[in-house]
Amino acid sequence: MYFIIAGWGHGEPQKAALKFFLYTFVGSMVLLLGFIGLYLAADPNTFDMIELARARPLDDSPVLGGLALLAVGIGLAIKTPTIPFHTWLPPAHTEAPAAGSAILAGVLLKMGTYGFVRIAMPMLPEAWRSYAWVIVVIGVISVLYGALVALAQTNFKRMVAYTSINHMGYIILGVGAAGIIAGTDEQARSLAVTGAVVQMVSHGLLTAAMFLLAGVMLDRGGTYDMREYGGLAGPTPRFAGLTAVAAFGGLGLPGLSGFIAEFQVFTGSLSAAPVPTVLAFFGILISAALFLWALQRIFMGELRMPVPRIKDVNATEMSAIAPLLALSIVIGVFPRFLLDVIEPASRALVDLVAR
Repeated sequence: MYFIIAGWGHGEPQKAALKFFLYTFVGSMVLLLGFIGLYLAADPNTFDMIELARARPLDDSPVLGGLALLAVGIGLAIKTPTIPFHTWLPPAHTEAPAAGSAILAGVLLKMGTYGFVRIAMPMLPEAWRSYAWVIVVIGVISVLYGALVALAQTNFKRMVAYTSINHMGYIILGVGAAGIIAGTDEQARSLAVTGAVVQMVSHGLLTAAMFLLAGVMLDRGGTYDMREYGGLAGPTPRFAGLTAVAAFGGLGLPGLSGFIAEFQVFTGSLSAAPVPTVLAFFGILISAALFLWALQRIFMGELRMPVPRIKDVNATEMSAIAPLLALSIVIGVFPRFLLDVIEPASRALVDLVAR
């Protein structure tokens, strides 16, 4: 990713690539400290993930367990990213080429969220339960902050980058709520984790498609500034249609994967953390406002670009973008094939956290 951003980016790609590298490198170092703490606490010493999840070596040491979770949590929060370790993401996305942004959103961001459900929760269950409310609060702040800052953007690609922080916040809310045991049932906690994992898949599809569409915009108009566009729905109907589907999925419209994910996160989190869940719900309303406003500025109103420069999405671009959106629609209408894979793992994870 460093070379993709620095070599094929635009604007100030070297600066953005260096910031991306330094953040994620430091995050990996902190993450390694957490892994070493788990290794030293295990008897016998081991890095075996299954053995560490079985033995829970730091459950009897609240302070050391909290420090290990802090190290692992910071490392994963940087990679996710979540507040307050998010500042590398907007410049990395904005300066990267469209394909690089799609890889970053669709694959690399999930390394952080996957780490929470694969490492932090099963290996440090006592610490996770103890600090679950902190995780929930961070998730809600990420949801609202990401949506509000995205609403203020005029750069289309930067706006999409901040919606990634918003969407990652829903995942953090779901996994945090799964650690709140008192007054909740296993089914609700399992539903929250399932929704968080579905959100990982949904975000990878929808946001990757949105970044590829941003690349189409740059190729045609030479800028991401939404104020320079207008009236594109007529001359570029395929571009408008694909962007609308991606935007509606991002704001959680029923029939698309974003709705399945967010509905499960909210339903599963409501009994565990009612007030934070209600606050996070406003993130959907803000997301709806920012996506609809973006569609209005780009595709409605008076045509501002010279007609010869306007070309619709071609076959090559369509072959890259349409399958992502088609899969989002399939998940939104027929989610059972995906849920059958995720739900057993979610139940097993909830059992590990609740031990």
